[in-house]
Amino acid sequence: MTTFSLRKIFAGALLLALTWSAQSAITLSDPLPINPLLKMGKLENGLTYYIQKNSKPEKRVELRLVVKAGSILEDDDQQGLAHFTEHMAFNGSRHFKKHELISYLQSIGIKFGADLNAYTSFDETVYILPVPTTKKENLETGFLVLEDWAQGLTMNDADIDSERHIILEEARLGKGAGDRMNKQLYPALFNGSKYAERLPIGKEDIISNFKHDAIKRFYADWYRPDLMAVVVIGDIEPEQAEQMIKAHFAQLKNPANERPRNYAKIPTRDASAGLVITDKEATNNVVMIRYPVQPSTPDKSIADYRQSLIKNLSSAILNQRLQELTQQATPPFIGGGSSIGALAHGYESFSSAAIIGRTGVESAITALIQENERARQFGFSSAELERTKKNHLRFFETAYNERDKSNSSEYAAEYIRHFLTEESIPGIVNEYAYATELLPGITLDEVNHYAQKNIPDNIPKLATYLGSNKEGEIIPTNTQLLNWVNSAEKAPVLANSDKAIPTSLLAQAPNAGSITAETVNVRLGTTELTLSNGLKVILKPTDFKSDQVLLSASRFGGLSLFDDADKYNALYATAVTQSMGLASYTPTDLQKILAGKSLSFNTSLSNYTEHLSGYAASSDIETLFQSIYLRFANPRKDPDLYTAFISGMQDLTKNSMARPESVFSNTLSTTLYNNHPRLSLAPKPDDFTHINLDRTSAIYGERFNSAKGFTFILIGSFDLEKIKPLIATYLASLPTTELSTSYHDLNIRPVTGVVKKEVHSGSEPKSQVSIIFTGPANYSKEENMRFNALIEVMNLRITDVLREKLTLIYSGGMSGSIDRIPYQNYRIAINLPCGPDNVDKVIAATFAEIEKIKSETPPEPVKDQGQDQDQKQAKEKINSAGPTQEELNKVKLNWIKNHNIAMRTNEQWLRYLQDATLFNTDTTELLTVENRVNAITLADVRESAKRYLNTENYVQVVLYPEK
Repeated sequence: MTTFSLRKIFAGALLLALTWSAQSAITLSDPLPINPLLKMGKLENGLTYYIQKNSKPEKRVELRLVVKAGSILEDDDQQGLAHFTEHMAFNGSRHFKKHELISYLQSIGIKFGADLNAYTSFDETVYILPVPTTKKENLETGFLVLEDWAQGLTMNDADIDSERHIILEEARLGKGAGDRMNKQLYPALFNGSKYAERLPIGKEDIISNFKHDAIKRFYADWYRPDLMAVVVIGDIEPEQAEQMIKAHFAQLKNPANERPRNYAKIPTRDASAGLVITDKEATNNVVMIRYPVQPSTPDKSIADYRQSLIKNLSSAILNQRLQELTQQATPPFIGGGSSIGALAHGYESFSSAAIIGRTGVESAITALIQENERARQFGFSSAELERTKKNHLRFFETAYNERDKSNSSEYAAEYIRHFLTEESIPGIVNEYAYATELLPGITLDEVNHYAQKNIPDNIPKLATYLGSNKEGEIIPTNTQLLNWVNSAEKAPVLANSDKAIPTSLLAQAPNAGSITAETVNVRLGTTELTLSNGLKVILKPTDFKSDQVLLSASRFGGLSLFDDADKYNALYATAVTQSMGLASYTPTDLQKILAGKSLSFNTSLSNYTEHLSGYAASSDIETLFQSIYLRFANPRKDPDLYTAFISGMQDLTKNSMARPESVFSNTLSTTLYNNHPRLSLAPKPDDFTHINLDRTSAIYGERFNSAKGFTFILIGSFDLEKIKPLIATYLASLPTTELSTSYHDLNIRPVTGVVKKEVHSGSEPKSQVSIIFTGPANYSKEENMRFNALIEVMNLRITDVLREKLTLIYSGGMSGSIDRIPYQNYRIAINLPCGPDNVDKVIAATFAEIEKIKSETPPEPVKDQGQDQDQKQAKEKINSAGPTQEELNKVKLNWIKNHNIAMRTNEQWLRYLQDATLFNTDTTELLTVENRVNAITLADVRESAKRYLNTENYVQVVLYPEK
């Protein structure tokens, strides 16, 4: 089904529904159509293509090459080579030598990883290439890249050997408790299927030692046009796109003796089994009950589509019930769910899963099984069904009304799924028509019949427990798991009761205030209101999305206003309060009251600031304002839900330090800030023993019983004149009693000098190098941009040198920020995962690049050395000195491209206006970003490197495995 963000334009929706009904009734036997906006075809060689013109974002085309070939097709000597082939697509091809492709794409504003990417799974490999169309040649080159990926990879022997190290580093990143446990789980989960033997990352001994011919054989066998699709979505005419597809892909050949493209079979489970898997580094204890697989068939007709709606309604109601179980003082689990979901290509199965809390494994199993049984035996209520129908209709209404504002990448993903799994693609206009016609007619009997038929009853199943084996943990046996499931299936259950709830948050509106002043900023398209209670509101109506309204407000204060004794009460004040509901309503009540609406509102406290944030569909703005009003006027206090929150957090965090990454992160923070008592570290169970309901509620009240100092910013699809009365009613009536709107400096300061520390944790051969530079700074918009230009140029170097040339890492890089409160300071963090044996090399190479970036000498250009030349000499010449104009241009182009796209989003405007409002800076600076980007020079990058990368003042912490 189509996935979009949600919106409602009632008049248009009603007109469409009436028009559809007037024309003809839906005939269930009719086949589902193809989206009429899509141009879909197939070349003579079997290659499929999908083309759709779409204007969001402007001047950009999303290109995809999809290959129905993944790890499941590997021969025994090729395990890992489907994924390896994906890597080789960036290592030289017919038209792009090694390193040229990424460098060229960066030169037109495409960022490796963020924009340019690919992935390999069991049954497919997908290449992702967004192309800016500001220059005609960019699009032509983009199609040339796809053509080379399809059948033009050079697969040079030396390049293959070089890439082995990068693949092994990627494999190293995936090691840990999850990987170890999955390798035990998958043979049972896939019931002996080949899927358990063909994990995409492959086998390390094969990656290290395979003969070059093995990967070339995989590429020749499976990269062929009859297994490929090209997807072109964006700012391009379909006729032009079709011509370019034919020009670049019509000549591709299928091999003379094609190997059959078969999908792996998954045997049906014929006997129940229990499986307990534990690991000392596991952070959560989880139980899962999976029932036998069954064939999954795509929707072909409107009748199939209707049946999918019934399936979704049933699943949604069941999971709502399971969520309600967590709202008890002693819940049976922390979180749980049941549904029918895909397991692999062509297969699905019913499964239930839960995160174990303090009541234990048996309690969780019993609750899951009995809630499933309750639904199977007694079905659901009419009230539950009607609420769920409202939510589904809202989904389709929003999707329909956002149809012209949906991002091209969303359409691309949908068409990829169609090619790979035959997911239906009738288009949102058709889907909305089906939903408005079909959903009202779906009866409770039909939904209950579906639950009765599809929720398993006493059939073979796999019951698994995955969790920690640390001392004190109560670990079940395989037999116990099955016995608990069997007992729960046999225990009697009673029908569910559903209490009556109101239909709105407020029985009556508060006494309205008024708008006392209004000013307009023509350049920004904003209107600022002053309210009778002293609050200010900034409004910016936009057409970026058809049904999205975003809200934000911030002020100074925050956790800094409370002393050390209240650290935890203040830290969790908003989370505790929101977990208890609103006014007289529990969180479950609120979900039911708000059925069919799309909105959210949250409050939060950070060290020095306080935040309000929310969103709503256009028709739900008043309900959003009502929830804001109640958050200030009537927060809820519920001892049972408080107890559930505290116990749940303790259970979730009891193994938080089992992961070596958590130990490392905490050590890094305590080392950098000399173990300051107000550091925010990974939460531990003991933290929650310091929280008191009365005190944490009082702290929430101290900061959120008054809205004084907040400026509310609303951006999105609203009518200015229609929203003003709502603002007067709900925001102008908020209390604005006196309170402090400044912060106290907590005096959290980094250590000075060079501090080095080692952490030994974890059993896998994994290391992490973190180098943190800190110091004072003088913030300005221009300086912040120069600072970030340094970081981006350094990231180009880290990728080019440490990954591509030295093959020491797979991922990692530099990040940083200049903070203005409580004092102006900067922090640059370099994080580089690597092998323990390469730690010293990684550190040396990083500091070498830091020194080079400070140099004024441009690097010496390197001509093609050829594969028979000493590549070490070439490596020494490349990037031998300071930043280049080519590197800086790559950064600038990417920034300008992303800025132009972001300027057509509500999120970007909200972030910028919130920042300018909080810090009282010029809001119109948003309009001069491109000028400031273009003003950055190489000298700026060099001087920033000298200023911020001070090699006499940094903290270096390295993670090693346990000795």
